[in-house]
Amino acid sequence: MTARFLAIYETPADSETFDRHYRQIHVPLLRHLPGLRRYSVSRDVVALRGAPCYLITELEWDTMDELRAAFASPEGRATAADAARLQDLAPVRRMIFTVEKST
Repeated sequence: MTARFLAIYETPADSETFDRHYRQIHVPLLRHLPGLRRYSVSRDVVALRGAPCYLITELEWDTMDELRAAFASPEGRATAADAARLQDLAPVRRMIFTVEKST
């Protein structure tokens, strides 16, 4: 089963500062997470219900053990520390989950 990490950011008070930090600092950090198979950043998100979303990031590993190991690594701790700084700029919800492949 594939393991994923999802971060859903609400609209920041200062989108220019958030975007600059996200693009210049956070993305380079997350790209170095061990075992990361792929990542995507989605914008222009339309919430059908609930609070509006500004940006969604999805990270993918082959297994949940690999995901957990990635965040336990020095690169993972650096990425998590920066994510705490981003949370000061925009509220965020985070979750991890496994994906079952359908046949």
